Amino acid sequence: MKNKKIILLFVILLIIIFIVGFFAIKFVKEKKENEEMDEYIPQEEISDEQFRETIVSLYFPDSESNSIKPEARIVNVKQLIVSPYNTIIELLIEGPKNNKLRKIIPENTQLLKSSLENECLTLDFSKELLDYNKNNNNEKEILINCIVNAVTELNEVNKVKILINGETNDEFKDEYIRK
Repeated sequence: MKNKKIILLFVILLIIIFIVGFFAIKFVKEKKENEEMDEYIPQEEISDEQFRETIVSLYFPDSESNSIKPEARIVNVKQLIVSPYNTIIELLIEGPKNNKLRKIIPENTQLLKSSLENECLTLDFSKELLDYNKNNNNEKEILINCIVNAVTELNEVNKVKILINGETNDEFKDEYIRK
């Protein structure tokens, strides 16, 4: 009889432990779900102008080390939708905002045309692109890498072909990929 009482007490104790454990787990899960569902409320409302902006990465050489560094730039989304390649190249032509970076595309260079075909972006520049600093052995490579890195930030672009005044030029005859 004494053994039956001990077993009965033990079973009742187990049932109580399971019930308490079940409700404790349920409480923790509900609390976690409520925390996840809390809505983020910004400190200030986002204006229509801010809503229409995005960040693009441009690449320029560092003035001291000559290594290529990214520079983030805020751009109107409408510009990127209408002409993404032209917008990015125009920003590169404009040059960096950061004083530690230097402009790589020569003065008065213009982008005449851009077109995408089979993940290869063809960029047609004016002849002024050929006025890069030829005294620096790496300048051409840096110029190409800055252009290629900037436009390949766009998912649809994997290769870049550079034309001068609508024609292939001996200095830029290859198709370039991101390095």
